[in-house]
Amino acid sequence: MTSNTNNTATTTESLAAPAHSNLQQTIEEIVETGFVGLQLRVDDEHGAWVGSAGRSELGEPAAPALNGRVRIGSNTKTFVATVVLQLVGEGRIALDTPAVDYLPGFALDPRITVRMLLQHTSGIFNFTGEVFEDGTTAPGVVAWSGKAWVDNRFRTHHADELVRLSLAKPARFEPGTDWSYSNTNYALAKLLIEAVTGHSLAEEMQRLILGPLGLSDTVVPETSTDIGGPHAHAYYRYDDAGVEKTVDVTVQNPSWISSGGDMISTSKDLHTFISALLNGTLLPAPLLTEMLTPEAKVGYGLGVFIQQTENGTVISHNGGHGGHGALMYATADGTTTMTAALNYVDDADLSLATVFQAATQRLVREVFGAPA
Repeated sequence: MTSNTNNTATTTESLAAPAHSNLQQTIEEIVETGFVGLQLRVDDEHGAWVGSAGRSELGEPAAPALNGRVRIGSNTKTFVATVVLQLVGEGRIALDTPAVDYLPGFALDPRITVRMLLQHTSGIFNFTGEVFEDGTTAPGVVAWSGKAWVDNRFRTHHADELVRLSLAKPARFEPGTDWSYSNTNYALAKLLIEAVTGHSLAEEMQRLILGPLGLSDTVVPETSTDIGGPHAHAYYRYDDAGVEKTVDVTVQNPSWISSGGDMISTSKDLHTFISALLNGTLLPAPLLTEMLTPEAKVGYGLGVFIQQTENGTVISHNGGHGGHGALMYATADGTTTMTAALNYVDDADLSLATVFQAATQRLVREVFGAPA
């Protein structure tokens, strides 16, 4: 874990300060559990509260920028799922059509539908590796941790390459019979979008979401290595022939995770996106209902988690890897949102995973109430 100074930054954009007067202390306490820095935003009927704590960069005193960019990891999946559903609305994709109908160049099981890709019920091997219920693991088809990832973090990976390597592995289960999180599903969703539109995912994201919502700090980076704009630094700790090293991995080629988690955004843009999604700006009501209908095992819809708190339904997705993380939570109508950007020292053992989960649960309790 990393020790942290008590540098903080906070602002109130309207009358939200009295309603969330405890949040600054909360994020300072969370940073002290092992993060380098944390920037939090809460929007509700009182207005917006924005604050940060910790440091933007190891060895430097400044706190993270109040609306700095961050690699948002698996929050990317919510954006990608939304684009697919928008194309459903345009009549170019059907949720229950076999995915292979749109992607005939891949040896996909014809029982796997578009819906199964978005809901992680396809059974397709996860290209970043599998963890089974009995604790055993199967290595991924890309190096995503340890020295191998550090040494290869500027290499370009193509989505079709990742998919083909994944399809060469045994399926985890029969399509539609279980649930298991797989980044390969969303690499396929990217390829599907590009197949039916003839445009890149970045172009369709700009047409359907980023442009209409004015999300100028949200980027589909493809193979671009820089984040751009104000941003906190991300770090990775690894073993190199018995010597522990910590390196700045803020700059990297995110194509290794593809559309499973490559996007860049800010807490403000995430708020704008999730509130617009849930208030019906981006999707017609029937498709939004499809998105928010959870499967039975873990409550995953189409690109979002659906959970219950003592105060009602909360829609969310989080993401993190390589020293950056992002949180995105909202009430079902989008009127209250909590979005956050974290920077930390990651490692192959994911040693901050438990701390990350505890921090998230604490913030959800304080903003939305305890889990039901």
